[in-house]
Amino acid sequence: MEKIISITQIVISIIVVILILLQERSGGLSGVLGGGGSEFYQQRRGLEKLIFISTIVLVILFGALAILNFVL
Repeated sequence: MEKIISITQIVISIIVVILILLQERSGGLSGVLGGGGSEFYQQRRGLEKLIFISTIVLVILFGALAILNFVL
Protein backbone atom coordinates (compact mmCIF):
# COMPACT_ATOMS: atom_id res chain seq x y z
CA MET A 1 0.00 0.00 0.00
CA GLU A 2 2.82 2.40 0.87
CA LYS A 3 4.46 1.70 -2.48
CA ILE A 4 1.28 2.63 -4.36
CA ILE A 5 0.97 5.88 -2.41
CA SER A 6 4.62 6.76 -3.09
CA ILE A 7 4.32 6.07 -6.82
CA THR A 8 1.10 8.09 -6.97
CA GLN A 9 2.84 10.99 -5.22
CA ILE A 10 5.67 10.92 -7.75
CA VAL A 11 3.26 10.94 -10.69
CA ILE A 12 1.17 13.77 -9.16
CA SER A 13 4.28 15.83 -8.42
CA ILE A 14 5.45 15.54 -12.05
CA ILE A 15 1.99 16.59 -13.31
CA VAL A 16 1.90 19.54 -10.88
CA VAL A 17 5.31 20.75 -12.09
CA ILE A 18 4.12 20.57 -15.70
CA LEU A 19 0.88 22.41 -14.89
CA ILE A 20 2.76 25.15 -13.05
CA LEU A 21 5.13 25.60 -15.98
CA LEU A 22 2.15 25.87 -18.36
CA GLN A 23 0.59 28.73 -16.42
CA GLU A 24 1.00 32.20 -17.84
CA ARG A 25 3.70 34.31 -16.26
CA SER A 26 2.75 37.90 -15.53
CA GLY A 27 5.61 40.36 -15.55
CA GLY A 28 8.18 38.32 -13.68
CA LEU A 29 9.15 39.38 -10.17
CA SER A 30 7.52 42.80 -10.44
CA GLY A 31 4.12 41.13 -10.83
CA VAL A 32 4.67 39.16 -7.63
CA LEU A 33 5.70 42.22 -5.64
CA GLY A 34 2.83 44.38 -6.87
CA GLY A 35 4.92 46.53 -9.17
CA GLY A 36 4.31 47.24 -12.82
CA GLY A 37 1.31 49.54 -12.49
CA SER A 38 0.47 49.28 -16.18
CA GLU A 39 -0.83 45.74 -15.75
CA PHE A 40 -4.50 45.11 -15.07
CA TYR A 41 -6.36 42.22 -13.47
CA GLN A 42 -7.54 39.67 -15.99
CA GLN A 43 -9.96 36.88 -15.14
CA ARG A 44 -8.94 33.31 -16.00
CA ARG A 45 -11.05 31.67 -18.69
CA GLY A 46 -11.12 28.45 -20.63
CA LEU A 47 -8.01 26.32 -20.63
CA GLU A 48 -6.14 28.70 -18.31
CA LYS A 49 -8.87 28.30 -15.67
CA LEU A 50 -8.84 24.51 -16.08
CA ILE A 51 -5.06 24.39 -15.60
CA PHE A 52 -5.31 26.65 -12.53
CA ILE A 53 -8.06 24.59 -10.85
CA SER A 54 -6.35 21.30 -11.75
CA THR A 55 -3.14 22.52 -10.13
CA ILE A 56 -4.97 23.36 -6.90
CA VAL A 57 -6.80 20.01 -6.81
CA LEU A 58 -3.63 18.02 -7.46
CA VAL A 59 -1.66 19.92 -4.80
CA ILE A 60 -4.40 19.20 -2.25
CA LEU A 61 -4.44 15.54 -3.31
CA PHE A 62 -0.65 15.40 -3.03
CA GLY A 63 -0.82 16.83 0.50
CA ALA A 64 -3.50 14.33 1.51
CA LEU A 65 -1.42 11.46 0.18
CA ALA A 66 1.64 12.76 2.05
CA ILE A 67 -0.33 12.78 5.31
CA LEU A 68 -1.76 9.33 4.57
CA ASN A 69 1.73 8.02 3.84
CA PHE A 70 2.97 9.48 7.10
CA VAL A 71 0.14 7.91 9.12
CA LEU A 72 0.56 4.49 7.56
